[in-house]
Amino acid sequence: MADDREILREVWDGRVPVCVQLASEDYSTLSAPDPYYIMVPRLSYFPLVMDKVRKHFLRFIPQDLQEEEMWLESDGMPLKWHYPVGVLFDLHCGGSSLPWSLTAHFSHFPDQDLIRCSSREVVESHFLSSLKEADGLKHRGQIITSMQGKDHKQLWMGLCNDKFDQFWAINRKLMECTPEEGFKFIPFRLHSLSYPSVQRLIKPVTDDGRKTTLEDLLNEYLPSTAQEGDRIVIHGIEIPRDTPLQWLSEHLSHPDNFLHISHIPAQS
Repeated sequence: MADDREILREVWDGRVPVCVQLASEDYSTLSAPDPYYIMVPRLSYFPLVMDKVRKHFLRFIPQDLQEEEMWLESDGMPLKWHYPVGVLFDLHCGGSSLPWSLTAHFSHFPDQDLIRCSSREVVESHFLSSLKEADGLKHRGQIITSMQGKDHKQLWMGLCNDKFDQFWAINRKLMECTPEEGFKFIPFRLHSLSYPSVQRLIKPVTDDGRKTTLEDLLNEYLPSTAQEGDRIVIHGIEIPRDTPLQWLSEHLSHPDNFLHISHIPAQS
């Protein structure tokens, strides 16, 4: 079970400074509206934290666009809202220049690139689906299915309201395991802008009884196009590659219980 509270708290408190400006084709005023600055939790999802941004820009856009879905773009690339904010930041910005400059759009939704998100309920459904998938990998789904609906709601509301204690009072149950065996499989997703996200089965212990490390995972699943000098980051940090996956899963997983790993090419 994840018991290092200081690490868990540091991960939870991670923030990304964001500057959002309105797309030039969407405002009806003579001059561009002021950008909106906001500190966004790395562990959250953009649709959960953009209400104030949307309200800020609504008075500047034509009436026929005010009911349209707002979507975000970073340096010409639409942002996948179902990725955690921190993962998107690591992939698209990586802290090279702060605050992270984003553009908000109310028109020309890129249906070919993004899934639509009409409400917070869509985000909740995605989050709980990922949570159940992760528990299926770790515990054959036994923990999440034994919980009551109020437990699922407490996990969701803890994330929405940025309440560490509220979330971890329930999430600690999903991190329980025996020291000898660990999880059945480690839930992970390897992200890159160069190829589709990778998700495969990997055990916390190798066939010869050795603890599986981040290096083992990368040797197995990192595409052959990866080069020396590429960065592998989790929560914006380059993790020592000899770190056991079991420890990483318990301490550095996102609230959806997946270990999100970002592969950033050297030229980025």
